Amino acid sequence: MTDAAAPVLTAIRGGLVVSCQAPPGDPLRDPEVLARMAASVVRAGAIGVRVNGVEVVRRTRALVKTPVIGLWKDGDEGVYITPTARHALDVAAAGADIVAVDATARPRPDGRTLADTVAAIHRQTEALVLADVSTVDEGLAAVDAGADAVATTLSGYTGPGTPPAGPDLELVAALAGKLGVPVIAEGRIHTPEQARAALDAGAWAVVVGTAITSPAWLTGRYRAALAA
Repeated sequence: MTDAAAPVLTAIRGGLVVSCQAPPGDPLRDPEVLARMAASVVRAGAIGVRVNGVEVVRRTRALVKTPVIGLWKDGDEGVYITPTARHALDVAAAGADIVAVDATARPRPDGRTLADTVAAIHRQTEALVLADVSTVDEGLAAVDAGADAVATTLSGYTGPGTPPAGPDLELVAALAGKLGVPVIAEGRIHTPEQARAALDAGAWAVVVGTAITSPAWLTGRYRAALAA
């Protein structure tokens, strides 16, 4: 961990980061609503938030003092989480302390390498880079490319078939055992017990989204239970 990265990453160590996002078409998909949601979870004890979109980052930054992980989803196929350096620089300029980028082995839409994107962020901003990966090899490559931290966000989402129901704790443990940067557990963490298990597996911090910030998902679970 570099001296520049230490304060922000230390601030989230061992804690809960809440992803405050909403899918297209959801009534909650409004920058002010999502920023206020972020402020609400911070008030409840979240030590950081993860938010999508330049305007959401900007409004969230104005409301919270905890670290903000920002990203920009552009599209819904292939590499679409902060897919280019331009997206990343705009997210950083909006106030993100950490910029999350797709760091999988798939081709990037601007034709640049991940290392090029990471270098641009480090050179032109003070933001850190969080590499969203799906495999151990991608995590290792992301560190070689200069990423400040690695997240398991994309495990189960880059290949054919349906993602598993629960978090990929094996990947968390494998990355934590091999990488020299913080490993953040993210993806399908639906219970407090799973969050605790992720920390026990070696995660630096845990990101939870849907299970906290999606009323639609929660409603569906209750409806299914009542209909059983």
